[in-house]
Amino acid sequence: MNAYIVAFKGNRKNLFINSGDLKIETGSYVIVQAERGEDFGKILRLAEPSELDPNIENLKILRLGSDYDLDRMVFNRQKEDETYDECLKFIVKHGLNMKLVDVEYQFDCNKITFFFTAEKRVDFRELVKDLAATYRTRIELRQIGVRDETKRFDGFGLCGRRQCCSGWLPEFTTVTTQMARNQNLAMNPQKLSGNCGRLLCCLRYEMEFYEEVIPLYPPVGARCMTKRGSGKIIKVDIFKEKVHILLDESGELVMNIAELKKAKTRGEFKVSDSPGRSQTPDDEELKKLQG
Repeated sequence: MNAYIVAFKGNRKNLFINSGDLKIETGSYVIVQAERGEDFGKILRLAEPSELDPNIENLKILRLGSDYDLDRMVFNRQKEDETYDECLKFIVKHGLNMKLVDVEYQFDCNKITFFFTAEKRVDFRELVKDLAATYRTRIELRQIGVRDETKRFDGFGLCGRRQCCSGWLPEFTTVTTQMARNQNLAMNPQKLSGNCGRLLCCLRYEMEFYEEVIPLYPPVGARCMTKRGSGKIIKVDIFKEKVHILLDESGELVMNIAELKKAKTRGEFKVSDSPGRSQTPDDEELKKLQG
């Protein structure tokens, strides 16, 4: 029994099984079992064995999408736009401090989900009453973060490729400014932030490598003693495996990691101190990007 990754509106993805003998291909539109009804999605790919969930028996592909189903989804998308505008009026009516991000109709219209962002918790009980009375179906208001908001609308990153969160990233993980420092990146908020205004998710991808390699090198800014005199570490190039030292009296000294290890063994290299790092205006801005 095959399992498939199915995509829905807003780059939402989930895993479903082919409960019958349906001839399913990548790109096919399908009707799947949803909470209290049915939903409409598109087959992305066959699921990997590592992605299988022991509780998958409740998530099934019911049938292939028909032309009628496609017309129904077009109608639902039109209704979502109208509902979005109507919900904005209710938000203004109740004076709620929230930003409406998106509206999503379940395929069978048994549920309407309203996605919003807000800096604090919002008491939207009166809003739900108005929406339920207007649309007479199940209403769900879901507060999301700015990363989730950007994921729903898709886009392209600084690298020129599709956003990781929209394309393949299964879940968000913590990203910190220290990850950028470990990679010797310039502490420029504009270059380190994504479309969501938070630190780039890709800063985390190679951190295991940096965490393994960085302890082998002295820290940038540290004072050191060498056989050619005292100096200061000005650059560490972990890819070329070299350390650049600005000597106090005789220019620059470049040592590769092998030479550095030998010099340490012979007592010809010693880090004398590693002064603390001063705060800069960019540091304060980067703290905000960590979210």
